Amino acid sequence: MSEGLFELPGAAAPSRGGGSLADMDHTAAPLAVRMRPRSLDELVGQQHLLAPGSPLRRLVEGDQPMSLLLWGPPGTGKTTIAAVVSHQTNRKFVELSAVTAGVKDVRQVIDGARRDLARADGSVETVLFIDEVHRFTKAQQDALLPGVENRWVTLVAATTENPFFSVISPLLSRSLLLTLESLTDDDIALLLDRALVDERGLAGEFTLADDARDHLLRMAGGDARRALTYLEAAAGGARAKHPTRATGTPASTEAKSAASGAPDTLASGGIGPSASGAGDSASSAGAGSAASGTSTSGESGAAAAGVSGASAFGTSGSGEVGSGGAASSGGGVADGGGVAVIDLETLETAVDRAAVRYDRAGDQHYDVASALIKSIRGSDVDAAMHYLARMIVAGEDPRFIARRLVISASEDIGMGDPAALGVAVAAAEAVQLIGMPEARINLAQAVVALALAPKSNAVITAVDAAISDVKAGKIGPVPAHLRDAHYSGAKKIGHGASYQYSHNDPRGVVSQQYAPDVIDGTDYYTPTRRGGEAAYADRVEAIRKILRDRK
Repeated sequence: MSEGLFELPGAAAPSRGGGSLADMDHTAAPLAVRMRPRSLDELVGQQHLLAPGSPLRRLVEGDQPMSLLLWGPPGTGKTTIAAVVSHQTNRKFVELSAVTAGVKDVRQVIDGARRDLARADGSVETVLFIDEVHRFTKAQQDALLPGVENRWVTLVAATTENPFFSVISPLLSRSLLLTLESLTDDDIALLLDRALVDERGLAGEFTLADDARDHLLRMAGGDARRALTYLEAAAGGARAKHPTRATGTPASTEAKSAASGAPDTLASGGIGPSASGAGDSASSAGAGSAASGTSTSGESGAAAAGVSGASAFGTSGSGEVGSGGAASSGGGVADGGGVAVIDLETLETAVDRAAVRYDRAGDQHYDVASALIKSIRGSDVDAAMHYLARMIVAGEDPRFIARRLVISASEDIGMGDPAALGVAVAAAEAVQLIGMPEARINLAQAVVALALAPKSNAVITAVDAAISDVKAGKIGPVPAHLRDAHYSGAKKIGHGASYQYSHNDPRGVVSQQYAPDVIDGTDYYTPTRRGGEAAYADRVEAIRKILRDRK
């Protein structure tokens, strides 16, 4: 990226807002910055925004002016999209951060953009990227309106907050809102594979053990930046434990040397057929050499390091990075080919977070969720809080947790504390509104409220008993006086003719039959005497006495 990118002709350069789009290729840049996609085709996830003819493609590839608001969780690609715009469009690109920039900076950029457009050729257009736009005050956002409305600048603004609450309506109505979704585990895995072999990333110097990969995916929680930051930290830990890799020849170079002229495509920036070819060639060249190339200390001999290293990080035909059968005899030691292995122990040490045994698609998912609900049912608030914490740390979908709490509020508490359902629903809405990690507080409050609430299963018992009778065929006709009588002639056939209006009775209840004959007198709801349900127990007894006294 050239010098002076953020300078405005005839004016002092606006203060740069701490963004990360400039000089992103230097070697000291974080891995997450170095691995940013350089084109829309390299983007992972967000496929709903990348269809041909989509607004994003028209902005980047068609160079058409339009202002965008990018809304999504951290690490989903908002800044990356801005970086792609800066690389691929013919416009001047100016970056500000709402954390440090002010009205003066905004007006300075807009004034410079107007001067550029006023030139004879009028060909210099400006893209203004504002990160964390929700941090701008109303006055600061108002300063953007003239530039956006008159298209003096093309605004690309990123926010993690709901723009309907955090962005002023005039700015929202003048911009196209694009919603980014959390990345899936498959998306994150693809990014990790790319970073392991790409020359901008770790360049084949490391492999990632399967259990470490699973733990890293759980910790990432759909956040690409977090995943790559943790991977970089773990790579540093593995390099510290095996320092020969830090001073020796890069593994990717060794592999390509051993491959006897194999094409230099392994770390070309993408994982595709060309990378696969290089990996396959190197793998065949080094076959049978790994076993003899490793000493008892875990260090590899020079010949083995050069030959077997290729198979350790070669890619399969599907474009995935293969493990090459690498095995670790200790945290972060090299495999048989001299490629350092990032194992679970190294990853845990590097990010200071122990792996939680929890498989979101397996037994642990259901076991821990079951334990949470049963602890709430058993009123053990401490155990319930423990299981909630396990689910949160393991990266469980907070919406799943919230749904389970809503169910528990009616199934296990019910009329013992009718307000419990409102608490659980409010927690579920809070999860949708603010997201993690803050929503953990809302979930915890709901867990405490539900665990300590008086318990009653009378509601679920009642509805299940009624459903059982209906399935058994106890579905007699609706009593004639309860049938619809709004149409002409209904009462002539007896519909609604003898219906008694409850509000005309001073008690608000009248003695008449409501249930079909086949179940008349059946008690489905049997209230407990716990908590608030005790009052309902007294009331239902009195009401039933009135209803059934039809003499």
